[in-house]
Amino acid sequence: MNDRQTQINAIQKLETAWSEAEMGADTGTLEAISTSDFTLVGPLGFVLDKGQWLERYRSGDLVTDSLSLEDPAIRVYGAAAVTIARHIQRASYKAQPADGQFRTTHIAVRVERGWLLAGIHLSPIGGPPPFARPPEERAGEGTAPTGASGR
Repeated sequence: MNDRQTQINAIQKLETAWSEAEMGADTGTLEAISTSDFTLVGPLGFVLDKGQWLERYRSGDLVTDSLSLEDPAIRVYGAAAVTIARHIQRASYKAQPADGQFRTTHIAVRVERGWLLAGIHLSPIGGPPPFARPPEERAGEGTAPTGASGR
């Protein structure tokens, strides 16, 4: 197996350990597989440092019933790696539903003892903005309404 594939396999193992630890509220594993300055950017733009990220599980506020990364694309750049995937979760936060599908970017760094998560960024999944859609999909946008309500 070549070095690139070995590195990708190690990142896949890290991603599996992360998702299993999130589902199990295993803060010990999450602590061990992340850098001391780990940062999470949530799907609504909030930012959590490592302590805040772990506290969600320690307090019992966050319960993750299922979590998967689908269609991951992993790129390795020496001692850094980026994974982009679809993050699908069934969860609750303070007993309120927190289910969703998000586009996620995971940043990992290689240190002496192996790969660690340095950051996770989640974004809502939406379609392209109107200016990026093909003209046939934009037809009729921006025209005045007609009929009884629009004159």
